[in-house]
Amino acid sequence: MHKKPVRPVLLVIAHGSRDPRHAATVHALVRRVRSMRPGVRVETGFLDFNIPSVQGVLESLAAEGVRDVVALPLLLTRAFHAKADIPAVLRDAPPQLRIRQAEVLGPSPLLLSALERRLYEAGLTPADKSSTGVVLASAGSTDPEAIAVIAEIAREWRRTGWCAVRPAFASAALPRTEDAVRELRSLGCSRVAVAPYVLAPGFLPDRIARGAAEADVLADVLGPSPEVARVLLERYDEARVPALAVVGA
Repeated sequence: MHKKPVRPVLLVIAHGSRDPRHAATVHALVRRVRSMRPGVRVETGFLDFNIPSVQGVLESLAAEGVRDVVALPLLLTRAFHAKADIPAVLRDAPPQLRIRQAEVLGPSPLLLSALERRLYEAGLTPADKSSTGVVLASAGSTDPEAIAVIAEIAREWRRTGWCAVRPAFASAALPRTEDAVRELRSLGCSRVAVAPYVLAPGFLPDRIARGAAEADVLADVLGPSPEVARVLLERYDEARVPALAVVGA
């Protein structure tokens, strides 16, 4: 009888924050992922501010005899952390670990579904779409690729029936949330909603909320929504296939 290959450990890598709401949201998302895929071991590591650190988790896994790990950046775009910080940490991992870095979560149609879920939870209805302008409010980045991705998501989302969709950024790029709100007003949208394209509360999401003061609707962050958990598992599955081939070789 052939031995069933062991599934790689899923290591969710979060940025970390001094704001306790950040870690609480990350842990809630990980709990949902575990409930959706009970056969997969899921661990959480933070790049900064919170514990356990990514390096600490990797060392513990190696000490247990774990061989295969899928490291999944809890990020919505491929910016500096996905391109530089996380690969640097993974290069310093114990050598007996075979680690594959999964792709970031976005873009994904499931994330658009999660954004709409949050808007409806905040009071909108599907019947409001054609008269509502939406600000897709991101944390922001100095990486042009990340900014371009947010702009493309806004264009794609507009095609689903909203009056208009405009990207905005809490840092590093323009326009700011409040400027995008005013632009949508000037376009003649009957109401304006702000949809934070961020995973967890914190400093920059709070800035987005302040910028939404003149909007009619402010949605919650994506948080531990089922759509986000599903995307996370999709990225794990995409990354683990070659890992399983190695295990079964």
